[in-house]
Order: sequence, then structure tokens, then C-alpha cells
Amino acid sequence: MNKTLLIIAAFCMSLFINAQDILPRRGLAIAAPNKETVDRFVKFINKELPPRQINTLILRVDYNFQYQSHPKLRKENSLSQDEVNKIVAACQKHGIEIIPQINLLGHQSWHSELEMLLKVYPEFDETPNIELPEKYEWPNKDGLYCKSYCPLHPEVHKVVFELVDEIMAAFQANAFHAGMDEVFYIGHEDCLRCNGKDKAELFAGELTKIRNHLAETNKKLWIWGDRLLDGKTTGLGMWEASMNNTYGAIDMIPKDITICDWHYEKAEPTAAFFALKGFDVVTSSWQKGAVAKAQLAFLENLKKNANAETAGHIKGMVHTSWSSVSSFLDRFYAPFDQNKLDDAVCFRMLFGE
Repeated sequence: MNKTLLIIAAFCMSLFINAQDILPRRGLAIAAPNKETVDRFVKFINKELPPRQINTLILRVDYNFQYQSHPKLRKENSLSQDEVNKIVAACQKHGIEIIPQINLLGHQSWHSELEMLLKVYPEFDETPNIELPEKYEWPNKDGLYCKSYCPLHPEVHKVVFELVDEIMAAFQANAFHAGMDEVFYIGHEDCLRCNGKDKAELFAGELTKIRNHLAETNKKLWIWGDRLLDGKTTGLGMWEASMNNTYGAIDMIPKDITICDWHYEKAEPTAAFFALKGFDVVTSSWQKGAVAKAQLAFLENLKKNANAETAGHIKGMVHTSWSSVSSFLDRFYAPFDQNKLDDAVCFRMLFGE
């Protein structure tokens, strides 16, 4: 090998080491594919993720799996174990950790349709007296965004933990993502068990219960971090942070929960807040390439200048997509336009080959 090639090789290796140092977690959070898209998704994993050094794949499975423990909770045409095995094999081949997700507590409905848990078990509903409208609009008189299950219902955890255990086994996973974002209904006056309870304590209690269940088998918990931020003090408002007082839970929960700190409009500095509180944190981007680049620059600066303890909690970035896999892949392979507001474009800008 001549001198020029040696210099190029050394430069490329330095870039690789630097990327791994800044972003030990390089991830994509996306919906699990439908049956028809599994093979295309596996091809994408094999071809596109290794060159970008992606090592974490958060898959929103929810009820898109043929559960054996609770068959009634399966969505129509859900994934079989054989189809899941294809995804698992591709990820294992390239050293990519799969973290399956089922939305717990919140996101138990969407617009005018209940999610499967409350369809099958309506008794778990935190707000049974609030009906879903035929035509959903926001804002509305009920403050309805998504329904929640009641965290104090005596039977809810037996059901959801059986789903969690089954999906963890199906994906051979060591960590589970519980969602827990945008929880507006908690401690609601409609709920005989939760009404009047401290909302931070309710949220912390649910998180701790999920974490402790996973810890019984040495598994780890991941969540979105918005409910742990004070929306008023930070100026972040009700979406990217909490305006219903759940944020006090941050001082009541175990420190081994990994926080996905999502901000899509600006590179907010809240990753530093979570790290200073002692939590491992990854920053999450979405549609805006410039914001993703600014988030990356902030993390790089934080890791460079913070003390070793704080810097050690900064784990990297997990890009998010909120469309179907087929839609994401269509846009990923479309002609590249860095000025386009698009999650697939942003992913390509953030994690270039």
C-alpha cells in the first residue's frame, strides 16, 4: 500500500473513531413494517444501515404482531414470528440492537379510533366518560389528544406485561421502549382510582413499575422524555414538555432509564439537563436537516466540554420517522433534496455514509 493510500485510510479511520466517540448510539426509530414490506425493509437494513454505522433500531410494534398471549389484541394482518425473524437476523448480522416499542400509558387512541388495548379492555380506560368524536379536531372541549389507560387499574399490568415479555422474546431484545410521551390524560377526574392523585407520582409510579418488571430479567427501559420536562419554566410548552405537572417524576424514578430527548423545531439543550440528572440520553431529530445538524453539534460540544460523568451520559442520536415504513423508503430512495422538509432526507443528512 503506497503512502497516499495509507494517509487516506488513516483519515477515514479517524472519522470513524470520532463518530463513534460522539455518537456511541446511532439509531433510527420507525414503525415496524407491515407484512408486505418486510422483505424491502430487510433489504434496507442490509444495504443502508451498516454504511451509516447505525447500531440501534427502535421498532414501534404496538399491536402489529401475532401475539400468542393475547390473540384478541393483534391487529389485522400483523407480523408473524417468521417475519420478525427475518428482521432480527438482518440486524444481528450487522450488530444492530433492536429495541421494540409498545406505547404504554398514553397513546391508547388516535383521533377517532381506539387502540387495541382499550378496544378489547374498555375497563382500563382512564377517561371512560369521554367519547371519541366522529370527526376529531384539536383543540377540543375535552382536551382529548390520545386516551390513556389507568395506571392504577388492578388488572392492566398483567395484560401489558405479558405483551412486553412476548415481544421482547420475539425480537430477542435486551431493552424495551415504552413510549410514555404526550400523556395528557393522567390523574383525571373521570377516574375513580386516579382522581386527586399527584400526577408526578402517578407518572413516576408507572415508569418505576415498568422498569422493575424489565429488571427482573435484566432488561432495560427506554422512553421519550417530554413528560419529564417542565413546559412552563423551559418555554417548551405542552407538546415537547409537560404542562400537567408530570415533570416532577424525574426526581422519583430509577436512573437506569434511557431518555430519548426529542425536539423537532430547534436544537433545545435539554440533553444536558437529563445528563446532569444522571440519565443516559439520546437526542432525537425528525424532519429538519438543519436542526438535526445543530443537535449533533450541541452534543459534540457537550461531550467535549463537560466533565467525564456528565459526558458519559450523552449517548448519541436516534432519528425518528412517524410514517409507515413503505412511505419512508419511497422518500429515502427518491431524488435527494436537502432543502426538503422530510424525515428520510433528514436521516440521510444526519447519518451520511
